[in-house]
Amino acid sequence: MVRPERVVDIETPRSVPEFELRVRGHGLAGVELEVWQLPSPATPQVARPTRIAGLKGRNLQLVEHRVLKRLAAAGVVPGVAADRGRRGHRLSEDLALNLGLLFRVLAPMRSRDKMRAVAEGVEAMGREEAAYWLGMAMHRKNPRRVLTALRVLMTMPKRKLR
Repeated sequence: MVRPERVVDIETPRSVPEFELRVRGHGLAGVELEVWQLPSPATPQVARPTRIAGLKGRNLQLVEHRVLKRLAAAGVVPGVAADRGRRGHRLSEDLALNLGLLFRVLAPMRSRDKMRAVAEGVEAMGREEAAYWLGMAMHRKNPRRVLTALRVLMTMPKRKLR
């Protein structure tokens, strides 16, 4: 019996969107983390890199440990000094969706307790839910209303059932 040869070197086109995390230093003010979507065969409507979201300053410091833990689990270790020659770090679609939504929702917030509740809620979201909310926040006529609705849902006090 003759065994057919295995074809190992077949290269399939990438059918997933490409995202990257860019780290920018702001002197003594700290760093800024930004999520960008890159042009790819899966997204022909994206002709040039598009900024999804970014976070810096006090709001980033409040959730930095959560973000760095998720990035480390994905194998991304951002550092400003090491990233000067590089463009950015590649992110998986799931992580990019989640971080993009987290950054957009947290950017205008001020209350620490509410920020913690929103961060926990966004972390608990599945891929489909995060993609839905981020898509609504990016492509709606009034994205602030969408983000406000998400903040209200995440910070609403839980009622006890009698």
